[in-house]
Amino acid sequence: MEFNFLITALAALVPLILGFIWYNPKVFGTAWMNACGFTEEDLKGGNMALVFILSYVFSFFLAAMLTGIVIHQFNFFSSLMADPAWNEVGSETYKFSQIYMENYGQNHRSFGHGALHGGIAGLFFVLPVLGTNAMFEKKGFKYIAVNVGYWVVCLALMGGVICQFA
Repeated sequence: MEFNFLITALAALVPLILGFIWYNPKVFGTAWMNACGFTEEDLKGGNMALVFILSYVFSFFLAAMLTGIVIHQFNFFSSLMADPAWNEVGSETYKFSQIYMENYGQNHRSFGHGALHGGIAGLFFVLPVLGTNAMFEKKGFKYIAVNVGYWVVCLALMGGVICQFA
C-alpha cells in the first residue's frame, strides 16, 4: 500500500471549496464575522494569494495525516516496517502482507467510513484546540460552533474522499 499523492492533493482542495460556501455571508459568513467582531472593511486587503496558497499547503498536511486515520490498512503496514524484510519480495513478512491485503485490503474502504473517521477526528482534534483557543480569546459559542463545524465537515469530506479513492 502506497501513499496516494494525487488523491491527497485533491482532498486538500476540500477546505478551500467548502470555505467559499461555509463562510459566504448567505451561509455562516455573517455569523462568523459577528462572532469575530469583524466588519467587511476589516476583511479587505492583505495578500490573498499567499493566504490561499498557505491554506492549501496546510490542507495538504491535514489530508496526509488523515490518510493514516481513515485507511486502517496503513496501520497494518506501519507495524510491519520494523522488519527489515517487510518489502522484499519472497520474504515471509512480504508474503504475509500480501495474504493480508488479499483478505482484508478492501475492508472499511468506503466514503462513509472515511467520513465517519474524518468527522471524529474533527471533533476530537479540532474542537479541543479551537475551543481552548476561543475560551482564552474570550470568543463565544457561536464562534466555536461556526469554526469547529466547518472543520468537522471538512475533515469528514476529506476522509471520505481519501478512504474511497486512495
